[in-house]
Amino acid sequence: MSNKDTNTLEWARNLLAGLPGPDESAREAAAKRQAQLTKPAGSLGRLEELVLWLAAWQGKHPPTLDRPHVIVFAGNHGIAAKGVSAYPADVTAQMVANFNTGGAAINALSRYASADLSIIPIKLEQPTEDFTNAPAMSEQELADTLDIGRNSIPDDADLLLLGEMGIGNTTSAAALACALFGGVPSDWVGAGTGVDADGISRKQQAIVNALAFHGDTLSDPFEALRCVGGRELTAIAGACLEARRRRIPVILDGYVSTVSAAVLSAFDSSALDHCCIGHVSAEPGHRRLLERLGKPALLDLDMRLGEASGAAVALSVIGAALATHNNMATFEEAGIAGRSDLD
Repeated sequence: MSNKDTNTLEWARNLLAGLPGPDESAREAAAKRQAQLTKPAGSLGRLEELVLWLAAWQGKHPPTLDRPHVIVFAGNHGIAAKGVSAYPADVTAQMVANFNTGGAAINALSRYASADLSIIPIKLEQPTEDFTNAPAMSEQELADTLDIGRNSIPDDADLLLLGEMGIGNTTSAAALACALFGGVPSDWVGAGTGVDADGISRKQQAIVNALAFHGDTLSDPFEALRCVGGRELTAIAGACLEARRRRIPVILDGYVSTVSAAVLSAFDSSALDHCCIGHVSAEPGHRRLLERLGKPALLDLDMRLGEASGAAVALSVIGAALATHNNMATFEEAGIAGRSDLD
């Protein structure tokens, strides 16, 4: 292993061994204001919880949504050659071009939500290895790609939205979920881009072969990511961990993004406390994964696009939560009698 490999993985493992926590004083300040607003306690449901979460991880009250930032990482997968996607691998680069000219769903949604957008393609000309007969990435590639994610976050971002693009990456995500959380491939495999029953069977068999080939190596979460993951998955893990270090709250998108971040939770069950899940994907493995993580999604819209699209829709919900918190009157300001303690 090179020094860079060692340094990057040491950074990650050391940080995971001593993760910074939330700012409880900021959470308490948000809760105190929440109790004074002109509504019955708890009547805005999860909107109230979201503001407390946002304050705690931004470390301030009131929290802000001045610079939400969407990052979409893109990578190509050697496993795509096994016929696991309804689209050819060339589509990854074609979609990146579409992102860059503003024509994709995430462009429209980012504009609507007033969020900045970064598109980060990673070696699209060089797919990862076919993980059924080799590690998807070398140790150097794992380190390099963690660094890409780690260094991708703008200095002024106050909320991070993480998404991906990569033909074949739901197969990689399913393999990684199976390695991290057990079960059998059929627990984690779905239609992805829209493959038929034969395509689903090919995805499942690819994962069976990968698990047999890599064996006990997959028991280490970073090795699992290296062996059956992908570059965009690895970058998401790096960005999510750096966001935790900097106490920037994160909205994860769908199945692939959540599996990528779940690598961190395999080290520490609290590692994703700074994250919320934007939506539950139509991919069946995503719902199962969220149950394992104990993290309910904000939205359930039968989406399965990726590219941070569900996270961007969820941003509007978080914006609504913050609008009520910051702009409602208190009982005192409105001249309304507060909650009685006699009931």
